[in-house]
Amino acid sequence: MAENQYDFPTEVLALPSKGSLYPEDSPLRSGEIDVKYMTAKEEDILTSTNLIEKGLVIDRLLTSVIADPKVKLDDLLIGDKNALMLGTRVLGYGKDYEVVIEDPDTGLEVEHTFDLTELETKKVDEKLFKSGENKFEFKLPHSKRVIEFKLLTHKDERDIEKEVKAYTKIAQASGVSNELTTRLKKQLISVDGETERKVINNFVDNQFLSLDTKEFRKYQVDITPDIIFEAEYTSQIGDPHTVQIPIGVRFFWPESRA
Repeated sequence: MAENQYDFPTEVLALPSKGSLYPEDSPLRSGEIDVKYMTAKEEDILTSTNLIEKGLVIDRLLTSVIADPKVKLDDLLIGDKNALMLGTRVLGYGKDYEVVIEDPDTGLEVEHTFDLTELETKKVDEKLFKSGENKFEFKLPHSKRVIEFKLLTHKDERDIEKEVKAYTKIAQASGVSNELTTRLKKQLISVDGETERKVINNFVDNQFLSLDTKEFRKYQVDITPDIIFEAEYTSQIGDPHTVQIPIGVRFFWPESRA
């Protein structure tokens, strides 16, 4: 446990962004976050039927374990939020994560234990942006237009979810979701130097070629600082594979405590 100025035990977690994408005056600028150990208070959150039904249990838990009141969950980039989630799980219940996965070779459901401390952290490449500015540039390979975009924060993701839900209610009969366009509009800062929202929205709706959106999404994945929830796994017939680690209810509530 780290020595600290709080009246409860904490640990310091490193952020994949290294803090360099936050403004100079942000408490996240250090690239680290103080996290308190989970207690019975946090287990009350995890078992709250009301929070579970509303889909708020993880957000409420992470808000509870952030030690510094100046740090807000909404301000965290998604990759940094994932690092907080992983660190909170390891501090609360240890590094071993026993979960059911589908064996890639046999198709059978098998229980496997992953060591969460072995997950890879993809750090940010500080050559791609100006320090203190969450702004990246990408030249679309087909249209040759140049876009500036940001990496999304937790608040951005919540706003997108709200907008998509509202749209779905209105356009329920069509069965069409606007999640992709809503996400792009939230991310884009400029198109060919033009920052007016009307221009950006029109570009997304009418001019952003599918060939370019595919390459743009790939580029984002490549540059986004994050936790890579993948691990090596040897199948039932002895072949090595890289598998996705499923994040479900048992991630924060191991079988032994269910």
